Amino acid sequence: MNIISYPERKIWDSLCKRPSLDSSGLDSIISSIFDKVKKDGDRALSELSEKYDGAVFKNLRVPDSATGSALESISSELREAISIAGENIAKFHRAQLIKEKVVETTPGVNCWRKTVALDRVGLYIPGGTAPLFSTVLMLGIPAKIAGCREVIICTPPDRTGNVNPLILYAAHYAGIKDIYRVGGAQAIAAMAFGTETIPKVDKIFGPGNQYVTRAKERAQIEGTPVDMPAGPSEVLIVAGKDANPSFIAADLLSQAEHGSDSQVLLLSDNVELLKSAIKETEKQSELLPRKNIALKSLEKSHFILFKTLYECIEFSNHYAPEHLIISTEDSHKLAEKVRNAGSVFLGKFSCESAGDYASGTNHTLPTGGFAKSIGGVSAESFVKKITFQEISSEGMRMIGPVIEKLADAELLQGHKKAVTLRLNYLNKND
Repeated sequence: MNIISYPERKIWDSLCKRPSLDSSGLDSIISSIFDKVKKDGDRALSELSEKYDGAVFKNLRVPDSATGSALESISSELREAISIAGENIAKFHRAQLIKEKVVETTPGVNCWRKTVALDRVGLYIPGGTAPLFSTVLMLGIPAKIAGCREVIICTPPDRTGNVNPLILYAAHYAGIKDIYRVGGAQAIAAMAFGTETIPKVDKIFGPGNQYVTRAKERAQIEGTPVDMPAGPSEVLIVAGKDANPSFIAADLLSQAEHGSDSQVLLLSDNVELLKSAIKETEKQSELLPRKNIALKSLEKSHFILFKTLYECIEFSNHYAPEHLIISTEDSHKLAEKVRNAGSVFLGKFSCESAGDYASGTNHTLPTGGFAKSIGGVSAESFVKKITFQEISSEGMRMIGPVIEKLADAELLQGHKKAVTLRLNYLNKND
């Protein structure tokens, strides 16, 4: 872990490059999986689950009895923690669905939007080295708040065909009953096409590895929208001289432990802070159960010294991190300069883990620089906005001539005639 001092702007792009795994042959694998699932449905899912996950089982749908057993296995303390996190997530996302007003753009011309929930959504919940039951809450609760009529979950089982009980409990808490034990690209294909057991959905949500991410891209090409290309996790920290090196190190490692392709960056205008943070990161990594994963991630990460904290923010905007932590005395002032980030954490006590679990904000966020153009999942991600307009006779008299001129200029006489007929009718019936 070396410090990069005062990098020139011409190398910023190279410093913003994300680490990547070998993806040779990835597209052909995804194409093969999609073709097989589209053709053979449930049978393909069973074969692919055995091939890639070593899982053999009869029914794709998780039986209700499994959920009942999961409820009994979760401790009361963990249930309470999930309940508190769930309530905070619900509060934050419920406030996002605001009824819009009717706007009179011209006398007699009223326009408005109606919020309508998506009918059926599919949630992909990773269940590999770290079963992300928190993602069930982050996706399931907003989907229910939005009013989606049907919410399904696809998640990989273990080799015996069992789904992690925490995932089942979180689904129960979120009010989701339809859970299917299938993971990987085949799960995305199943939700995109539909099979005998798994229904085709209107939109697919959820993070995953490079196979899942590429499968979501393929699903979108096939006509099923997705939330975003959620790839390897990342955090960028802007730290001032007053920052706590121990806190900083813990935040870096909390992201580095996600996967060897995760990336963490620490920016500061104080070289001593960077040195202290590096030492503390090395120290804390020795105690981390997922030490080997974290160390591989740190190999591809950066510790960068800039002249000012404002230059740190400027670089951060160029990088567009999934998570941005600003640990400085004037964090709110610096935050005003933030243009590109998935989720921002201000102050020394606002650890990224809070957003991952319980503060209320959503942890499904854009990675890989996509924060330059899209935001994270929200309650609005599960709805669509339908526009309405109502034009009275007065309104038609007001804007009719305008429409005629515009349509005529575009040589669309059919458009013009639709207005002219109405204006002639009004003139004759005054």
